[in-house]
Amino acid sequence: MCGIHGVFYFDSQRPVEESVLVRMRTIAAHRGPDDHGTFHSRNVGLAANRLSVVDIPGGHQPMANDDGSVWLVFNGEIYNFAELRAELLRAGHSFRTRSDTETLLRAWEEYGEKCVDHLRGMFAFMIWDARRQILFGARDRIGIKPFYYYADRKTFAFASEIKSLLQVPGVPHEMDRLALADYLRHGYVFTPNTLFRSIQKLPPAHTITVQQKGISIRRYWDVPVDTATTMTEGQALEGFNGLLSEAVRSHLVSDVPVGVFLSGGIDSSSVVAMAAKITGQRLKTFSIGYDSSESELKYARIVAKHCATEHHEVRLTPADFRDVLPKIVWYMDEPVADAPSIALFYLAKLAREKVTVVLSGEGSDEILGGYPTYNRMLALDRINRLPLMHLAGRAFKRWAPPGKLRKNGSMLGLPLESRYRTAVVFSVDEISRLMPDSKSIDDPYRSLEEIHDRCRSLAPLERMSYVDLSSWLPNDLLLKADRMSMAHSVELRVPFLDHKLVEFAARLPAHYKIRRGVNKYLLKEVMAPLLPTLIRRRSKKGFPLPTKSWLRESLAGFAREKLLARDGPCTSFFERREIERLLDAHRYRDCGDQIYALLTFDEWCRTFIKPQVQPVSSVRSRDRSLATGVSH
Repeated sequence: MCGIHGVFYFDSQRPVEESVLVRMRTIAAHRGPDDHGTFHSRNVGLAANRLSVVDIPGGHQPMANDDGSVWLVFNGEIYNFAELRAELLRAGHSFRTRSDTETLLRAWEEYGEKCVDHLRGMFAFMIWDARRQILFGARDRIGIKPFYYYADRKTFAFASEIKSLLQVPGVPHEMDRLALADYLRHGYVFTPNTLFRSIQKLPPAHTITVQQKGISIRRYWDVPVDTATTMTEGQALEGFNGLLSEAVRSHLVSDVPVGVFLSGGIDSSSVVAMAAKITGQRLKTFSIGYDSSESELKYARIVAKHCATEHHEVRLTPADFRDVLPKIVWYMDEPVADAPSIALFYLAKLAREKVTVVLSGEGSDEILGGYPTYNRMLALDRINRLPLMHLAGRAFKRWAPPGKLRKNGSMLGLPLESRYRTAVVFSVDEISRLMPDSKSIDDPYRSLEEIHDRCRSLAPLERMSYVDLSSWLPNDLLLKADRMSMAHSVELRVPFLDHKLVEFAARLPAHYKIRRGVNKYLLKEVMAPLLPTLIRRRSKKGFPLPTKSWLRESLAGFAREKLLARDGPCTSFFERREIERLLDAHRYRDCGDQIYALLTFDEWCRTFIKPQVQPVSSVRSRDRSLATGVSH
């Protein structure tokens, strides 16, 4: 695992300064404390921080080919590097190391831009080919590893983290007002945008080519959108079990200690059970809990005992929440309104005391129909076949009291793309009250509509899965997983997101994902011999954090002081009376997610945008040149 960074000037006579590259990698040193390096030649420069995991002495970066005409910086793991290496040896290539970094370098020499088609893993990389005078980069199919870039007429710069790009002269520290509605609505900003005006994310499954004549980006893979494959349950069980076993086995390959994050849910428990079976050794597992009903420690202990792991735990308190929020925001770069980031931060800190690599269960819900909201949407699909449901939906929206009844009832009569919006933090009406100018700024649904358009041929469950794999997963879950683990120099691996497993799951008949209301039916059947019935039958909790009670009790004063500060970002961007109304409402209904979203935004502005902000009344234009902040 590494941090990758680089600068390219479109003027071939303008030299890249090594001091810029050093600043870029130094501010992200947590991504790779074991080794670092730089390369620069006239108008191009590369830099890397390395967390040594495979071939510790042989994987130094930037890495060059034999004649120094090709240079590579690479973040991630290529899990099929041994098979790919053998293929390249047969093609006549020689190797100096046994690292997957060199395997990727030789794959470029053999296959060029098609090298990405041969990779199985998580990756973000950039290659400088001096013979062709091009930079070529790519991001893995699911978006497990980050890739940010900045481009104007003179400069192209890329990095694993935004804070590195902010070290490049000319890159502005400015907020994108057009993306703010996205953040408030969903809790994150959709790819390719970020909340920084001039910085973008390379979308998952895309390559980027940079030459003096310009930049081109292309998609090289997508989640299958063809029809489900016909198969018996026995074939489904055998196929899924084989692919999951293969994925877990490959994700265990490492020259440093490996552990597993264990929540006690079916996903992480499945990884633990399968890894224990494959290795036959005593795994190290790590769990987090609280002195509240949200804690899942008792279930994690059941799995740890069942699988005979070396188990470690940490407990969080409200003080931990308050004290760590600035660190969370600094490491995250982008504001992400997902409070479990805090738990993940402390969990990675605990794990780093024992291991360098951890496996986790992210992705299972998205590929196997694990979210309870899928069941509700499918039920609404059936109900909406009845006549006059659109009239019933309007009635619920107009007259039902606020809460779940209005939320679910107002969906009657609506098509799936209008009902299924993934994570929702603030409603459109709430955003318009917080920011009276928001309707003239942006449509917070626009990005989702584009994703829905790509998968209209799919059945409802597969469409929801596609939407989550394309939005919520890379922009929230995987972003926080990468940042919170790398904050402590821990490499996090996600075997459920092996792209062969994702492809297989995408073509599974829906009744193998949800059967008679049971989510992730196939996974639970596969794990029957390996996990206790209690764990397989547990309802999903989603790694909860007790923000509701904390923000209502011990952290209520902290939240009010931060969000209502007269010189603070929130009262400058948002209507003060609406923030006060939200804080007051939390006394009798759960507004914890919304308060956390504003706290995160507040801290992000203080950290990255600096204290100069414009009041909401002074920003009434769609012109991106009016984005608030200070250029540095």
